[in-house]
Amino acid sequence: MIARTHKKSRAGLGSLALVLMTGTMLAACAGKGDTTASVTPIDVRERHPIVLRDAPRSLDVFVGRAGGSLDSRQAEDVLEFAKEYRRSGRGGLVAQVPSGARREMAAHDTLNGVRAALARGGVSPGSLSVTTYPVADPNLASPIRLTFASLQAVLPHSCGQWPKDLGVSDFKESASNEPYWNFGCATQATFAAQVADPIDLVRARSEGRPDIVKRMAAITKIRDGKDPSTQYRQSTPQINSAVGGAQ
Repeated sequence: MIARTHKKSRAGLGSLALVLMTGTMLAACAGKGDTTASVTPIDVRERHPIVLRDAPRSLDVFVGRAGGSLDSRQAEDVLEFAKEYRRSGRGGLVAQVPSGARREMAAHDTLNGVRAALARGGVSPGSLSVTTYPVADPNLASPIRLTFASLQAVLPHSCGQWPKDLGVSDFKESASNEPYWNFGCATQATFAAQVADPIDLVRARSEGRPDIVKRMAAITKIRDGKDPSTQYRQSTPQINSAVGGAQ
């Protein structure tokens, strides 16, 4: 009777040890899965997302000689800046004029040229407010800075950051075959800078008016049993005929 009880106790201890061992293995697997999970997102759109923000847009207009107007290059720059302000500007337009550089008259004449170029660009005189800033070094060019706020598509961080070593110092990181953190950052930043209207990244534009003439012409062809598609193909001349024929 005692031997049988002893055998049952040993069997119970063995079952308990097996349960504990199984639980320990499962916990180790779960812990391993948590520690080996990738912290850096693989998708470049998650690592370097394009965000919208209100940011200043500026143009430096360099002061010319007293009594003179803007040169053709700077006048064209101010005209394009005025068009950009009318298209995407938020709030007013500010002109920061240098003071204390013994060129107050030249700065005043340049500001008048800026006002004239802005007027040609469709900016009303009441939209421009003028402030001054002290010149730190009179030997350097002190421009008139035009600034307005606009909605811009940018990245929330700068590119060129390398938080992890790309070498073989970390075998686990090298064997993961995942893209490094800076991969795709320059592409995302360039794409954001090329977007004409940042709102296009958020939602699509409404459809324009349909071409009724083209639509009715296609329907008429279908009714007549003709092909409604448009043929844009044209024959391409041979190179030898274009350069005078083969010799």
